[in-house]
This record gives sequence, C-alpha cells and structure tokens, in this order.
Amino acid sequence: MRLWAFLFFLLPIFGCIYVGWHVWRLLPLAPVWKSLIVALMASCFVLFVMNFVIGLDRVPLTLAKVMYAVGNSSIFILLYLVMLFLLLDFGRLVHLVPPTFLKNSVSGSLSVLGIMVALFTYANIHYNNKVRVPMEVNTEGRLERPLRLVMMSDLHLGYHNSRADLAKWVDKINAEQPDLVLVGGDIIDISVRPLIEENMAEEFRRLKAPVYACLGNHEYYSGEPRAQQFYKDAGIHLLRDEVVTLPEFGNLTIIGRDDRTNAGRKSVAELMKNVSSTQSEGVGGKAPYTILLDHQPYHLERSEAAGIDFQFSGHTHYGQVWPISWIEDAMYECAYGSLTKGKTHVYVTSGIGIWGAKFRIGTQSEYLVLSLR
Repeated sequence: MRLWAFLFFLLPIFGCIYVGWHVWRLLPLAPVWKSLIVALMASCFVLFVMNFVIGLDRVPLTLAKVMYAVGNSSIFILLYLVMLFLLLDFGRLVHLVPPTFLKNSVSGSLSVLGIMVALFTYANIHYNNKVRVPMEVNTEGRLERPLRLVMMSDLHLGYHNSRADLAKWVDKINAEQPDLVLVGGDIIDISVRPLIEENMAEEFRRLKAPVYACLGNHEYYSGEPRAQQFYKDAGIHLLRDEVVTLPEFGNLTIIGRDDRTNAGRKSVAELMKNVSSTQSEGVGGKAPYTILLDHQPYHLERSEAAGIDFQFSGHTHYGQVWPISWIEDAMYECAYGSLTKGKTHVYVTSGIGIWGAKFRIGTQSEYLVLSLR
C-alpha cells in the first residue's frame, strides 16, 4: 500500500516536470508570462496534494468544493497532457510534426488548448449522462413473482457529487418503479461532512423502495462510525457481514459483505452458512435466490464455490478514463460488465458516480436494472 501511495504522488511529479517543460517551450510569450502559466499549472497539482495533507473538512464548504474540483481535475488533465505531448514528441521524431510546432508556436499552443478543452468538455458531458443498463436473469422458479431491482455503486457523494446530483439519480431510480434498491458500497467519497451539511439523507428517503447496501473502502476513509450513522439517518439498511431474507419478495436473500478494508470480515462461505435451514426452503421447496453485495470484485471463484446466485460489485470505476481501464483489466478477472461462473452471475459496475473529477473517457456512468424472472 505504501508503494502504491508513493507512486501515486511520484509519477504525477515527473508528469508535471515533463508537461511544464513542454508548455514553457510551446508558448509564444515573454518569460514572465510563461512563468506565471507554468506556476499556475503546478499550483493545481500542489492543491491536489494539499487536499490530502490539510483535509477539506477544515475549510468552508464552498471553498472546499472549489479546492476539490480544481485539485482533483488537474490529475486527469495532467494525464492527458502527458499523453498528448508524448504523441507530439513521437511525431517530431518521425518527422510528422515540425519542430517549430512545439516551440514558441501560436498554432501549436492553440491546437493543444483546443484539443484539451474539447476533450474534457466531452468527458464532463459524458460523465453526467447516466446510462441505464438492463439485465434479465432467470431464477428457475425460485421466486413467487418477477422482481425489478435497481442496483448502483460508487456514488461518491461529497465535495463534487452534491445533493443536486443525488436528486437527479433518485428521480431516475424512482422512475423505474423498483421492488428493491441495492447499493454496492462507496456511497460516501472522502468525508461525511458535505452529506450532512447538504442533508443528503433526505434525498435517500425519497426512494420509493427499500434500500439495502454494503460498505465500500471509502466509507472507511470517511470514518466508518459516521458513515454508519448517515446510513441510518438516510433509511438505508446497512448489511455488514449480514444476511437478510425477504419473504415478501418470494424468499429473496440479500447478503451484504463488509469491505475488504476490514481484514477480519467473514468469507463468502461463512456468510452462506448463515442462510439457515428454514431459509433454504423457499418457493416450491427450492433454495432462496441469493444476491451478494461485495464492493471489491476479488476472488469471484469463491462466490461460485459458495453457491451465490448473483454477485454485484463496483469499486473499479473501470478506470474512469482510458487507458486506466486497461490497468483495471489486468488487475481483475472482471473489471467491468457481466460474467458467468458456473451458475453464478456476476456484474461489476463502473459506478453511477465517480471519484476525483467529473470526467469519463472510454467508460460510462451507469446503474443496473435487474429483472429477476
């Protein structure tokens, strides 16, 4: 973990140096103006670091939102500036880009600026477009009637995803007229404070269906006791290594597993043991249909071995922006989408919200509408 944290901050520093050098050479301005622009760009990354070091809870809410948006957006913009300048450098080496395009160049400066503005305008619009993902699963007669479930994960409510955003999501969910709403963790981003100050619990209470959820790693970052209290205030049934059977839905069983951050959490096999013998006799003497909420999609084979019918996970965001999605594909058996392992259906969502900044490139913001037949 320490190595990842070290790389998380070290690599952007090298990126800042590389981009800063290119911007200095590129701009057709006097040195004093070049210095100001490069210093301003560097200060955005410094602000990102300071958001972690100082903590946003210590400053007024409005200022904290600005600090979060500017600092965290800079990381994504930096990534694409690095890729763009690498591409231009390669083009220069193979004589496709003239050297004058990258030095004291009006056309070069306007081209880079235009590309970045267009790309991140699209990325923000694409993020705000929430995609409805329909999915249908045959439960083989184990439910008394068809059910419609809305499932979402990684809301990351806080300094960037506000109550106004949540209100729009709640409207979309209510429009589906679900029997049940399931949340796969990370409702909270990095702090409970903005959720409390904006009274976001009131929006959750507008949901017209029961809500069950598990914890994600960000609930631990934000302070797990305060997160639990928010869940309670919002009317969300939090399942921490718990099993609940809902006879009103035809003996449907929901299993909420604690996040992987808790090293002492129960295994999937242990949780399945909590499905008692009385619960195991569902419709027509068949076993209940089991849905597992497990935030991080590791070791999917264990859910298959334990006999889970459907697992819903999030956490990956599918990298949020390309090419980070390629890294996610290398890390997980299923970093995004649906997978069937034996009789177990798995869906890993890219999330309805996002961490960091409101940009998506090559991924989508989504919620799953699961029809159980």
